[in-house]
Formats: sequence, structure tokens, C-alpha cells
Amino acid sequence: MDPDIEHLVREERLLAAAELALQRGQPAVASDLYERACAWKEAALAALTAGDAARALPLAVAGGDDATAEKALGLVAADKSAIGRVAARLERRGDHGWCARMHEAAGDKAQAAKSWERDGDAVRAARLLEQEADAVGAARVLEAAIRREPTLWSRHVALGGLLLRYGKSEAAARALQKVAAHAPERRQALTLLVRALDKLGLGQAQAEATFELGQLGGPDEPEGVEARPAAVKARLFGRYEVLREVASSPSARVVECIDGVRNEHVAVKVFAAYDARGAGRDALARFEREVRVLGTLDHPNVVPLRDYIPEGPAIALMWMNGGTLEKRLSDGTLSPARAVEVACAVLSALGEAHRLGVLHRDVKPANVLFDDAGVARLGDFGVAHLGDLSATATAGVIGTLAYMSPEQREGKPATLRSDLYGVGAMLLEMLTGERPESPGPPRTLPSGAHRDLDTRHDALVLRMIAAEPEGRPADAYAARRMLTALPWPSVVEPAAPKPADKRAPSEHPRAGRLTIGVDGIAFDGWIGRAVQRVPLTEQSLVRARAFARAGHRALQNVLRVDREGREIWLESLHGEPAGALTRSQAREAQEALEALHAAGATHGAVDRAHVLVSATGGVVLCFTPDASPTATIDTDRLGLARLALGPT
Repeated sequence: MDPDIEHLVREERLLAAAELALQRGQPAVASDLYERACAWKEAALAALTAGDAARALPLAVAGGDDATAEKALGLVAADKSAIGRVAARLERRGDHGWCARMHEAAGDKAQAAKSWERDGDAVRAARLLEQEADAVGAARVLEAAIRREPTLWSRHVALGGLLLRYGKSEAAARALQKVAAHAPERRQALTLLVRALDKLGLGQAQAEATFELGQLGGPDEPEGVEARPAAVKARLFGRYEVLREVASSPSARVVECIDGVRNEHVAVKVFAAYDARGAGRDALARFEREVRVLGTLDHPNVVPLRDYIPEGPAIALMWMNGGTLEKRLSDGTLSPARAVEVACAVLSALGEAHRLGVLHRDVKPANVLFDDAGVARLGDFGVAHLGDLSATATAGVIGTLAYMSPEQREGKPATLRSDLYGVGAMLLEMLTGERPESPGPPRTLPSGAHRDLDTRHDALVLRMIAAEPEGRPADAYAARRMLTALPWPSVVEPAAPKPADKRAPSEHPRAGRLTIGVDGIAFDGWIGRAVQRVPLTEQSLVRARAFARAGHRALQNVLRVDREGREIWLESLHGEPAGALTRSQAREAQEALEALHAAGATHGAVDRAHVLVSATGGVVLCFTPDASPTATIDTDRLGLARLALGPT
């Protein structure tokens, strides 16, 4: 730091020091000094001058300087690496609206919606979720907001418009009718209500609503809830209003429809390859079997059959608004607990089907669908065989190879254990993110993808995809009991990279990895370095994860969580307790603390005993297993400030 500036700082003339720093072309120093003086607007402008928009935005928001905040917002949104750090700082301060605007400017509508919801703007959050094709999420946000504050009528109008656009006319009418007669939003609500009552065929109620709307000045389209353009609507079999075609194959096509009789969202599966001879006749027979199977399977984890249309032939199924497991796997990783929940739902459906003498024979992610509540349901029994569990079919014609049991691929008779193989293959993909391959073992085991999974989980998944049917569980219920008997974490915790080694984990006992020297220092033979060990508790594990997420060079490294030994292994540190930190050392320690704060934790023990300085001058903040209940971000900063500055 410039000696003149440092002199002013020692005299606690921070504003004068900041102004001098600006005059001498040191805007970053000026910003820091302005912030220490609580001159937020000036600190923000100086940070922006220094090119540090990520620092300028929270400072400008704190100072109420919207113009500077707007300038910084655009720059931060363009810097993907800075968004997470700035968002964490804004969220901690409760500036959710600015956080939402930043995510929205960066194109992350889903994250922006979460921040708008925290800011109390449920309507804006729902609008963004709907733009992201998450109508269910949008409805949940609005419903939750209405439960909290039932008399904010704009939320009722937004919910009614959303439901109306997605064919839920009855639910839309209920939401819109709740808007009070004296509310300013009554006219908007009536505009939509008239449309909903028309779709429901309630002529008298529609006439009354239309009369009231006329008294208020006529239709008034609410912002953001405009109706879809009117068009001539195609119908299937005189009853099903076509919304869109979802999928097609040589033998059938699936169309999303509204059932005009029940006013219900359905998927109509239309058979498209009927031929009285040969393969067409066989395909038709399989199609008709699907109808009979679904008619007997009344189970909460089976997609319900609504109607059979012989003249199609076609079937109408309940519409699964949550999409397929295949789509969810393409969107990202599932937690182990959620993956097992889905697998158990499919096993429950198969258990009931097998009890009735039905094989599915095509268990795969595309045939697992989710309803509005997120419940997994098994569909597409079109290739199932009734009565005779030993019936066969050519493996190359039916099913998807990656999830098909080895015996099916070889054209051998399928059994109920063939269906279990499909569930095991899906579970492996849900846990590791990799589609199963055959022949040979999977490239990645569950324990290799999640740090909280171990050899017990590996062994169970490998048993479900055993090459020989006899190696798999006896039936679907037995497989379900085995899965639920093990603990499955509900968060996604990627496993730490392991050294290349082809031996089984059981060949690596802890004693063979960790050695204790005569000086009492522990040594990890796998990575060739000394380690410090602390007891594994719930609190220390939470802190270790925060240190690992922060990943700053000035934070003590977390090397391993040894669950068997109930210990956490840390980098062994060498250095002296901090005396007087130089300016650069203090800055590095401050950066480390900010990274830890952004990871959701505080240090709580920033003092000379817990800040070490190495022989090369580097500074390291030591890991502390437990934080004081009074530890805050401010106490961390105060602790760092108490370490007196030495020469630069």
C-alpha cells in the first residue's frame, strides 16, 4: 500500500485514504477502504472502476445505488464463473430480488425463479418456470404462496390462467372464483373464468360471469396469462382433443389429448400397423394384450388405463405430466435415495404383474413415467405375455438391448428374473450416470460415483444384473426388501478420485493404507503424504464438506472421510502460528474466508493459533471440527482484522 495512504489508514481517516487511492490510480484499494468506512455507493463505484463487477454489485445494492447495480449486473451475468459467488453474497444479505435479476440476465430461468420466490414474487417465479416447461413447478409455487397469503388476488389470477392454459378448466375455475368481488383483479379473474366455464359447458354460470364482467367494463387480459391462440382443434375418435403427437413407432403412435367427456388429460396410443397376416397380426395381438394386462393391474405404480377404443384400435391412458425417467436421466443426476425410490416403485408394479402371471419384458427408462406428484409408474405392457411365463420372442425385435437380460438377448425364454435385470440396469444408470454395457462388468460402480456408497451397495446392484438368472433376487419383492434394507443418501455427493487399482475394495483394509510412525504422525500410503486425523461427527462432516466445496489453497485440505475408522483425514500442515500478517497474506486469508462463506460455512476461530504461515510465506487457515454457536461471517472478519498488518 502507498505509504501516504497507509498513514491515513493508521489515523483512521478512511475516506481521505480512499480518495487519495482513487487519485493515485488505485481503485481496488479505494473500494476496500470505502467499504471499511461503510461508504457503500463509493465502494461500488470504485470496484466498478477497478473492473471488479462481482464486488461492485453487492456493494451497490447495499448502498441503494440502483444505477451502478444495473451496470454491474450486466457484467456479472456475462461472467459465468462469478455468478455463484455473487449470488451467495446477495442471498446471505437477503437481496433475493437482485439475485433473481442476475440469474435471469444470465439466462438461468430456473434459478431466477427460486430467487423470485424467496423475494415474495411468486407470479414472476411461476412465469419463468412455465417458460422452462415446468408447469407443475409453477403451479406449486403459486399454490404455496396462496396458502401463505390467501388475499393476494394476483396469485389466484396467475394460477387460474396457468391451469386454464394446460387444460385444467375445473381447477382453474375454482382458483378464479376465489378472487373477491371488491378486488382490483376481479375483472382479470372474470375474463379467464368466462373462458373456463365455457370449456366446462356450464352455460348458466358462464352467462352470470359474463354479465358481471360487462358491468366492470368487459374483458381485461391479465399480463402474462394470455390465452393460447384459437384454432380449429383436431379430434381423435370424436372425443379426444389433440394437443400434440408425443412419439411414434412402426406399430403405434402416442398423442397427448384432452378427453372431451371426462375433461381429463390423457395419452392416446393409436395402433398404426394392423395387418391380418404375419408380423402385423402378431403386433396387434401384443397391443390387445396390453389392454387386458392394464385392465387387471390396478396398482399405484402402473400407468392407469382409461379406455379401449376398438375402432382404432387405440387405448387412452392417464397422462403422466412428469415425463419419463429417460428424460430425467438426460437432465442430470438423481440422488441415491431417489434412484432407489424409483426402482422400488417399479419393483412393486412388477411384483403385482408377476403375481397375475404377467411379464413386462421391456423394462427401461423410457417406460417409467412420473405423475404430477412425482410418483414413478411403469407403463407399456404391450409386449407382456399373459398366463405362460415361459413364452419367448425374438430378442432383436422386442425390448432395448442395454436393459435386456442376457438370456433375452440370446433368444432364451424370459422369466420374472429377466424383468429384475432391467430394474437393476436402470438402477445402475441412475446411480452412476452410465448406461449399462454387456458383456462384462460395469465401468463404474455405485461406490465409485458417490462417496457415501460402499461395497454393500455395489454387491446388491451387481446381483440384480447378474449374468445368470439364478444369481439375481428370487422375485421383485425380495429385490425390494434388499434395497430398502440398506441406507441410501438423499444428496448427490460425488466420490473423490481414487488411485488406479484393479483390486477389489475388500483387499484394501484400512490398516494396510494408514501407518503410524514412531513420531506418532499418520501416513497415507495410497497418496504418499502425512495426514492429520480428527473424529468423524455429524458436525465435523458438515464442516469438512464445506471446506472441500470451498477448495481454496489457503484452507486446510480435506483428503478423505474414513467412515470405517470414524475419522476425517486432513492435510498435515507445517508452519508457525501467525504473528503479524503481511498485506498479501491477509488478502489471501480473506479470499479463503469468502470462499468458505460462499460454501455456506463460517470458520469461527480466526486467530493466531489457527492461522499458520509456512516457511515460504504462504498462509493457511486450519480446519476446526466444530464451530462456535456464535460464529458468524462478521466474527471471521473481526478475527482477521485483529491479526495486525506487517510490512507489505
